[in-house]
Amino acid sequence: MTTKQYGAEFLGTFWLVLGGCGSAVLAAAFPGLGIGFVGVSLAFGLTVLTMAYAVGHISGGHFNPAVSVGLWAGGRFPASQLLPYIIAQVLGGLAAGGVLYLIASGKAGFDVSAGFASNGFGEHSPGGYSMQAALITEVVLTAFFLIIILGATDGRAPAGFAPIAIGLALTLIHLISIPVTNTSVNPARSTGVAIYVGGWAVQQLWLFWLAPIVGALLGAAAYRVVGAKS
Repeated sequence: MTTKQYGAEFLGTFWLVLGGCGSAVLAAAFPGLGIGFVGVSLAFGLTVLTMAYAVGHISGGHFNPAVSVGLWAGGRFPASQLLPYIIAQVLGGLAAGGVLYLIASGKAGFDVSAGFASNGFGEHSPGGYSMQAALITEVVLTAFFLIIILGATDGRAPAGFAPIAIGLALTLIHLISIPVTNTSVNPARSTGVAIYVGGWAVQQLWLFWLAPIVGALLGAAAYRVVGAKS
């Protein structure tokens, strides 16, 4: 069963990176018909919603190392599976980044150094936000993402609706933070494209591992307090 779980995490993360980052690279600024920030935000939310329904019953539908860490901290996931899940997620993100690179490079004038939907701060933030602003944004938004995930998947919550709540939460997170960091809240998503950009994207990648994981731990701790059965 565990092999199937890892495969589901690979596929789910692949779809998240291809769908979300693909919308940013290929469709966000398309002349006259670009989908913009709102479209990219919806794309990321839809990737999680669709794959949570498709393979969530196999693996739990994490598709994100920070989510796996948060679920472990929240008492919902065994430590023994944490590293294999993270490996599967990162590999899925890297594979999707490779496919997206092959597609995007099929257009004349494509320049991966322009960003390739990578996350960044300072001069590499879409809105020019500082490292401190990026750190706070990623920690706080990942914390609330985990609170929503833990709450929506709680046995006391309405059954069958968790993927909708989680997908909409990720959409909202992107609507808030694309201008700040291009939105990570997911180290596998960040790694999946940064590796192909290299340079600054890899140099700043540490923040998009550290901040989401810290945020996930804080979110899990908060839900353990407010969501505890009385």
